[in-house]
Amino acid sequence: MSEDKTKRTRTSSYWKPAMTLSSDPPAPLDWKFSQVFGERAPGDDLQDVDMISAIEFDKSGDFLAIGDRGGRCIIFERKDGKHHHSRHELEQLDFTSTQHPEFQFKTEFQGHEPEFDYLKSVEIEEKINKVRWCATSSGSQFMLSTNDKTIKLWKVKECKVKKVKEMNTHPFTCLDNMLLAERSFVSREDKPAVANGYRQEWMEKIAKNASPSQDMHSKVADMEDTAHTRCRKVYAHAHDFNINSISNNSDCETFLSADDLRINLWNLEISDQCFNILDMKPANMEDLTEVITTAEFHPIHCNLLAYSSSRGFIRLVDMRQSALCDHSARILQDGDSHGLKSFFTEIIASISDMKFSRDGRHILSRDYMNLKLWDTHMDSSPVAIYKIHEHLRPKLSELYNNDRIFDRFGCCFSGDGLHFATGSYSNLVRIFSGGDGSEEGATIEASKTPNRKPLLRTAPRARRSSLSNLARGFYRHGHENSSSGSNESSYDLSSRLLHLAWHPETNLIASAAGNSLFMYYS
Repeated sequence: MSEDKTKRTRTSSYWKPAMTLSSDPPAPLDWKFSQVFGERAPGDDLQDVDMISAIEFDKSGDFLAIGDRGGRCIIFERKDGKHHHSRHELEQLDFTSTQHPEFQFKTEFQGHEPEFDYLKSVEIEEKINKVRWCATSSGSQFMLSTNDKTIKLWKVKECKVKKVKEMNTHPFTCLDNMLLAERSFVSREDKPAVANGYRQEWMEKIAKNASPSQDMHSKVADMEDTAHTRCRKVYAHAHDFNINSISNNSDCETFLSADDLRINLWNLEISDQCFNILDMKPANMEDLTEVITTAEFHPIHCNLLAYSSSRGFIRLVDMRQSALCDHSARILQDGDSHGLKSFFTEIIASISDMKFSRDGRHILSRDYMNLKLWDTHMDSSPVAIYKIHEHLRPKLSELYNNDRIFDRFGCCFSGDGLHFATGSYSNLVRIFSGGDGSEEGATIEASKTPNRKPLLRTAPRARRSSLSNLARGFYRHGHENSSSGSNESSYDLSSRLLHLAWHPETNLIASAAGNSLFMYYS
């Protein structure tokens, strides 16, 4: 991780990719509604098992996988450019206009079932925590899914099914088929019921009238793609605590899994053995000060990984330095976060999601209040901070009492690394372009009419002093007398957009609002 001096420019351009020298920010994106799957009708109740709990594009962007709280995995595939058309049909299509990707349902399968751990007398729910696509050189797709305790490797294999597309309604042909069926049924003979001379004449007529360029096969049958899924491996009994992360390595052979206190390294082909590469469990659990919240492999270098903690730290680890990576890590931390503490300081600092940019130079992290952009060559402070929930700071006591303060919002990078997005309450998607964090960005609502909503003005930093006392009673008193802004009531805390993913090749965002999957393009 040596610092390349040729890449170090002025601070305002650190958000840009390493090869980008211009300091001009990218143009803002204009977002439009594309598709929706699983939209609820007005008045329909939302079942907890139907809520989407994980979402992931594959590296090509041709497939999208989601998991829900009921343990089901649903796969969508890109439908534009995927169908096999005849030459005549291709000539009729107009490919001059550029269209955004559209997806269609491919398959659904039950990935995980509810279990019971008899040794610990604990129920293991079927909710899928993460889904991750595996890189493969074959035509089949491989995918990892995990619930709290068990990781599974799935093979999604495409099958070709031949279906009748058009029947020939020629009267003589229909009569021939009818008589042939009757003769075969009565005499058990498969001889033609019409003279061979007629059959030969009819075949010659068909061959004469048929156009040389006509695709006769397409008139008889149509090849339809279907998918067959099969569980190839089960990786179990390796975590004492709930699994919060899985990440594939760039070597295409290994992956990691992380829980609150440990990170394990697996080989995809070996399901009964793993290596513990990090263990944060103290000898006395009363000495525990932080837990692991998420972990990700570097997208290029197979020896590097990053993991975040409940204290807001991001640690970069090189597995070549030590078999156990407990003490061989670089720490990325916000140096400006030191100051007056409150009862909620560590809770809202906990990182809920973390993503590498495609080139691995930058890291995007999300805590309860902010979205932060980090340069892996700068460990003293983030490059930019985007305030998401600053307007909720006076309501932290209320959010703590109803457990909303523990909501884990996700984040994602665009394929070019110039834009990033995260979710918020009222089913809002917040989208930003690179800069110094002062931009308001774009806000769209997860619906068919993504109305732009003005962002709430954030409170000045000086108001933090009202949250400095650890006594919760005093904190509530401060909350009651603080002015929180007139627009805060417009936020619906019961509607949360926790999971979203950015298409790797184009500006298309898939976001999960309850049990509905909304897609937007720019």
